Amino acid sequence: MKINRLHVAVLVILVFLAGSFFVDAKQQTKAQLPTVGVLQFVSHPALDQIYKGIQTGLKESGYEDGKNMRIVFQNGQADQSKLTTMSQQLVQEKKADVLIGIATPAAQALANQTTKTPIVLGAITDPLSAGLVKSNEKPGGNITGVSDKSPVDAQFDLAVSLLPKSKTVGILYASSEENSKYQVAEAKKAAEAKKLSVKTYAVPSSNEIAQTVQVMAGEVDFIYIPTDNTIANAMQTVVNEADKAKTPIIPSVDTMVEQGGLATVGINQFELGVQTGKMTADILEGRSKPASTPIYTFKTGDIIINQKQAKQLGITIPEKIASKAKIVE
Repeated sequence: MKINRLHVAVLVILVFLAGSFFVDAKQQTKAQLPTVGVLQFVSHPALDQIYKGIQTGLKESGYEDGKNMRIVFQNGQADQSKLTTMSQQLVQEKKADVLIGIATPAAQALANQTTKTPIVLGAITDPLSAGLVKSNEKPGGNITGVSDKSPVDAQFDLAVSLLPKSKTVGILYASSEENSKYQVAEAKKAAEAKKLSVKTYAVPSSNEIAQTVQVMAGEVDFIYIPTDNTIANAMQTVVNEADKAKTPIIPSVDTMVEQGGLATVGINQFELGVQTGKMTADILEGRSKPASTPIYTFKTGDIIINQKQAKQLGITIPEKIASKAKIVE
């Protein structure tokens, strides 16, 4: 049978249409995948660990990026205008099924853009005081999530055990972070219960941290740092200045001990992220709704000690504490 030009043309058209059909089908399938939009406030070890934990929590719940769901990740790098723009993109353009805000400023930026799309909080110390929920037990809106509230009383128990001669503690925090103000009040209460004098040092931005720590080193016996993103992002600066005066640092986060803090009783940031991922999966599955899902708060923490820092400061770790602690260098 002869194949003329007409036959060839028809064949080409059919192949083209078939290819277009498969491409469109592939694109449609991708578009139909559940989408999770993640907005992270800034890059530092604690928040980066939370994001890794979120991915693991989703995977353990049956959701894997690129296979049966999509993750759209944005990082505001501590720039409020970027957080606003990125949250708008995640809400309006990406059409995410669930949104995750890592740290309070990111969560607030997302909350300002939507009251309908579910939002899961990752590492917000007190969602109520941050204006994100009606109550931590019954959020009542489109927001729920995981708190990174630290066991403050246990942290000061540890501080007094390691630094028994201390009389004055200095609390370093950023005045721009709402959650930090709440934590300072909690820390002051816990410190005073241990008969410690308390001095608070608020910095408006990271530019003042070095000078503030220099002042603190001459006025306090040790420095306490709450879960504050501005300070965490400049932790190396804090450590460098405190080390010059051999002033110990008791931070609230495990990764900050690894960066040069002396010790803490802290929540594992990776596990915090895993819990955030699992809560997100429950919402995707329809097993839970933000309005009726209580904020998840960890009841216990791990003792984390930087042995190298302890030696550098001339501090001996009691065996009864060291035997129960996770030792980091």
